[in-house]
Amino acid sequence: MANTPVDQEFLEYLVKSIVDHPDDVKIDRKVDEMGVLLDLKVNKEDMGMLIGRQGSTAKAIRTLLRIIGARHNARVNLKIEEPEGSTRPMREKPRDMDQVVEDLKQL
Repeated sequence: MANTPVDQEFLEYLVKSIVDHPDDVKIDRKVDEMGVLLDLKVNKEDMGMLIGRQGSTAKAIRTLLRIIGARHNARVNLKIEEPEGSTRPMREKPRDMDQVVEDLKQL
């Protein structure tokens, strides 16, 4: 990691500390006029842990990367690639008001 940019090195350290399969962590870094894009790939079994409840872990990681970017005068964005067959649960379809009322009647 001698010539690895600070943002990429930080992300790699952080994600490898969180996941169960650190050897599967892959980060691709692209720089263009919009700033820095870090493209993150992890083992499909680690997606739920990486995203966190309601995206809280991913949001925190993005915030930290923005802080590091700001210290180096760069806009840093994170894209998390969702691998096929990941174990992250699908979002539950929102219930309509009638379903909520029926559930309350059962109580």
